[in-house]
Amino acid sequence: MTAGQPLRADPDPQPRRHAPPALHPAIVPAYPPPESDSEESWVWSQIKAEARRDADAEPALASFLYATVLSHPSLDRSLAFHLANKLCSSTLLSTLLYDLFLASLAAHPTVRAAAVADLLAVRARDPACAGFSHCLLNYKGFLAVQAHRVAHVLWAQSRRALALALQSRVAEVFAVDIHPAAAIGKGVLLDHATGVVIGETAVVGDNVSILHHVTLGGTGKAVGDRHPKIGDGVLIGAGATILGNVMIGAGAKIGAGSVVLIDVPPKSTAVGNPARLLGGKKGDDMPPGESMDHTSFIQQWSDYTI
Repeated sequence: MTAGQPLRADPDPQPRRHAPPALHPAIVPAYPPPESDSEESWVWSQIKAEARRDADAEPALASFLYATVLSHPSLDRSLAFHLANKLCSSTLLSTLLYDLFLASLAAHPTVRAAAVADLLAVRARDPACAGFSHCLLNYKGFLAVQAHRVAHVLWAQSRRALALALQSRVAEVFAVDIHPAAAIGKGVLLDHATGVVIGETAVVGDNVSILHHVTLGGTGKAVGDRHPKIGDGVLIGAGATILGNVMIGAGAKIGAGSVVLIDVPPKSTAVGNPARLLGGKKGDDMPPGESMDHTSFIQQWSDYTI
């Protein structure tokens, strides 16, 4: 194999005839997964079913889908193969990356479980997501987070030079820059993802949704623990900037384009530059990080004009 050459799966020993698209209806998943199956096995079965449908419907994609999904026995092997091909270069070989990703996924069940939770989150929250396989293969926000999880494992193992090299490569390929020391929860959606920056001491909780061009950064004058802490179920709108060691409480919402420099209480909304706080939500409504409700705060913002 030439340096930087992508991994290739063995050729399909039994090539399939491609039936017309009309014979292959859309795969409609049921939520939640059946209790008889683990979430991982259920999601993987959905991914394979979607890949078979798409390979039959679109012959131009058949080889890619076979190599990336259908030739693999499990989700972790498919994900490791796909990430390795996406991130390889002339000096970071695909074979090395495949072994690295697969070893981390195999040794850390929580990393695999988080990847499954992320797939479920994207499918449930993003109306543009056509299926689990679409997310696995094409969503750079999902792929960037999974690569970060492996870099985070490396960082914890004091393999920091390799973790930082992986961070750099992810930033080059996916335009997402997450420091390997940052802690990311499960059920996370990076929607569109371009331009997302998450600093070294940042913490992102479970079931958080973050849109493109969001920065979780430092103020430029602090050292040590200097980045935001994002609680569970938070929604951060496009272009928002949160700076410093501030706490964004669980279920809070940060409006698009806001600049946040102070703590935001749970179930509150921060909007504007500099951000102002609006009243908190009452009751047990679905957290905005899961509902993706970007605009309900407007009726509370009395001086909002167009």
